[in-house]
Amino acid sequence: METSDSNQSHEAVREHGRNMIRPAMIRWQETAQQLLSATSRTEEEHRDAVIDEINRLLDERDALQTEIVAPFTPEEEELGKELVALEKEVAEALASYTKLIRSDITAAQSKKEHVKSYVNPYGKVARDGTFYDTKQ
Repeated sequence: METSDSNQSHEAVREHGRNMIRPAMIRWQETAQQLLSATSRTEEEHRDAVIDEINRLLDERDALQTEIVAPFTPEEEELGKELVALEKEVAEALASYTKLIRSDITAAQSKKEHVKSYVNPYGKVARDGTFYDTKQ
């Protein structure tokens, strides 16, 4: 229920203080929400598209950062506090997504090594001075 309450408060801030909040801050909030949405899509077949979208959103957010400078209106400060909490969620989601990708890469490498050892079972045998015929 807190999520809907926070979304309602975001909408209330936008409606009451739309002229008092910079468009860059509102766009930052929207970008952060899109990042959270993108990191929740974990299907492997769409991973490249999701990574491209995440990179695009991060670049867009970096460009917005230069437009968000002091002094801030009271409405902007309130939204800023909400954005800080939202940024923690985004950072955790990105870290989790990165961890998922790393674990998939590790699993793929392990599978590749397993296939190699199945094809050539004596490939990793220690060569301790004995002669092994390498011709097959």
